[in-house]
Amino acid sequence: MPDYLIDIRGACKSYHIGDHQVQAVCDVSLASPPGQFIAVTGPSGSGKSTFMHLLGCLDRLDAGEYLFEGRPIQKFSRSQLANLRSRRIGFVFQAFNLLRRTTIVDNVALPLMYQGVRRRERRRRASALLERVGLAERLKHHPNQLSGGQQQRVAIARALVTGPAVLLADEPTGNLDTKTSIEIMQLFREINSQQGVCVALVTHEPEIAAYAERHVVFRDGRIVVDEVRPATPAA
Repeated sequence: MPDYLIDIRGACKSYHIGDHQVQAVCDVSLASPPGQFIAVTGPSGSGKSTFMHLLGCLDRLDAGEYLFEGRPIQKFSRSQLANLRSRRIGFVFQAFNLLRRTTIVDNVALPLMYQGVRRRERRRRASALLERVGLAERLKHHPNQLSGGQQQRVAIARALVTGPAVLLADEPTGNLDTKTSIEIMQLFREINSQQGVCVALVTHEPEIAAYAERHVVFRDGRIVVDEVRPATPAA
C-alpha cells in the first residue's frame, strides 16, 4: 500500500472567462495518508473549491501530478475516472442534492444501482447506513418530510454506501443552524475515527474547520497555511 491516499504535486488549473485566463490553482502540493481529517478554508475565489474538484477527479490538472492510492490519475480515461469516483470517492454537498420524489432509502441506494448491485442488497446496505446516521425510522420518508440536518445525514449515508476511501464535503453545514451543524460535524468525526475514512471538507467557518486535525488555507490559488493541530473536542 502507498504511504499516501492522496498525493497531489505541483497542481495547476486555469479557466478561460471570456478573453481572460484565470489561474484558479497554481503549484499546489498536498499529500494525505489514509484516515486524515482535513479542513480547507480561504476567501471566495481563493481556489479551494477548484482544488476539491481536482481531488474528487471532477476536473483534470493542467499541470502537475495526482496520485490516488498510488495510481496516476492524469493517465486515467474518462470511464476509469468515473469508476474511481463511483467506488472510492464520496461527495457531500451544501444543497444535499437528494431526489425529491424518491424515498430516502432509495436515495442512499442509488449509487449501488449504477454499480449493478441487486435491489435487495442495495436496500439492505442503504438501510444499515441510515440506521447508523440515526434515521432507521425514516426509511420510507421523502426528503421534503425531513429537516435540513436529517437531509444532510441522508446525503452522508449516500456518500458512504459504496465504501469510499475519502469523503469530500463542500460547505456541508452551510444551510444548517448551529446546533445541527455541530451534530453533522460530530457525525463526520465518527466516520473518520471509527471507519477510517479520510474526510476533506471546504468551509468558510472557523468553528467548523476546528473539527479537523489538519488545516489548509488557500489564497490566490496557492496554499498559504498547511498545519496539523489538535482538533476541537467533541461537545
